[in-house]
This record gives sequence, C-alpha cells and structure tokens, in this order.
Amino acid sequence: MAIKVIIADDSDFVREGMSIILGVDSDFEVMGCAENGKECVKLAKEKQADVILMDIQMPEMDGIKATKIITEESLGKVLILTTFDDYDLVQEAIANGAKGYLIKNHTPEKLKQTIKSVYNGINVLDESVFEKMGTQSLKSDKFDSTPYSKRELEIIEAVADGLSNKEIASRLFLSEGTVKNHISNILEKGEMEHRTQLAIYYLTGKK
Repeated sequence: MAIKVIIADDSDFVREGMSIILGVDSDFEVMGCAENGKECVKLAKEKQADVILMDIQMPEMDGIKATKIITEESLGKVLILTTFDDYDLVQEAIANGAKGYLIKNHTPEKLKQTIKSVYNGINVLDESVFEKMGTQSLKSDKFDSTPYSKRELEIIEAVADGLSNKEIASRLFLSEGTVKNHISNILEKGEMEHRTQLAIYYLTGKK
C-alpha cells in the first residue's frame, strides 16, 4: 500500500520537485500540496495522509504551528523538511509533535527512506543537526543525570551520538533487546516520548 503524503512548502519549485520525485514511485501517493501552514492544516483535515512534509518558514502560518495542530488532531505524522538546522527550531518542532527533521540537501532516495522511516514509527533527526548539536557544550546544570544509572547514562550518551540500537549494543556489549528496554525506561523516567527528544535534552538541557 502506498504511503500517502502531503507536501507543504511556500516554494513552487520545491513542491513541484518533490511531487515529481514521489509521484513516479509506486511506494508513495501525493495527496496534495500546500503553500503555507494554514493550507496544510486544511488539506490534512480533508485528506487522510500518512506523512506530511512540512517546511518551517511559510506565510500565514509557519510549519511549527501547523505541526502542533496536525499532531493534536492526529491528522498525520509530520516530517520537517527545511533549510534551518538551528537546534532551538529542532527542539520546538519536536515539542510540537514532529516525528522527523531533515535538511533540504539530500538525494531523492534519502528523502524517500526518511519518509518510510517516519511512516514506520522511527523518529529521524538529520545527521548534520546531530553533528551541530554535538558541538554545543553539555550544560550539566540543565541535564539532570540523577534519575539514571551509570549504564543508562552510557546509553543516553550513545543516543546523543546518533547511534542506532544495534550500534549501541555493539559499543556497550549488550543485546539489542536490552538496549531497547533501557531506552524505554530512560524515556519513561524523563517523561519523554522518543529518542530524538532525549538526545536534544542531553545535548542542550532542553526538553
């Protein structure tokens, strides 16, 4: 079954380009395009989309506000697709329910892969964003390590490094199942929904 997609971007070129890229692939079905957040919300209410590609800076209503409405009303999973890699925007987008954050400099195949990941419940944060956030100094006064065990802190650090469960398991000599259980416990302790939010909290001290 094709993944149903809505594209929201104020650039005609971007909308048309992504529509063509996805339209020629039977794995995807483009349900419609929107020029701003307000149009996107309206379209999302009319169409039952699986994934919504959302730009941030748009007229009338920006992508962050549109993401919040779409998430609150369960109108689809939002993948932010933008030129901005500022971690404050990343944090705001995730806090408003975005399931992925991708910078507009990737190949069509990378875009398709990311859409599929978000559709399948995998939260995605662009590698360049991870790298940029990794250069920020860890503010220990904001990241509260007290609820976590030494092993959990090792796993949190590995998540912040952008490692997958398999890679964390290899680094720490654990099974993938054990890593998955640890991450579930860590998220529950920190009252967080997913690993991307955890990484941002670890690197910036912001939830």
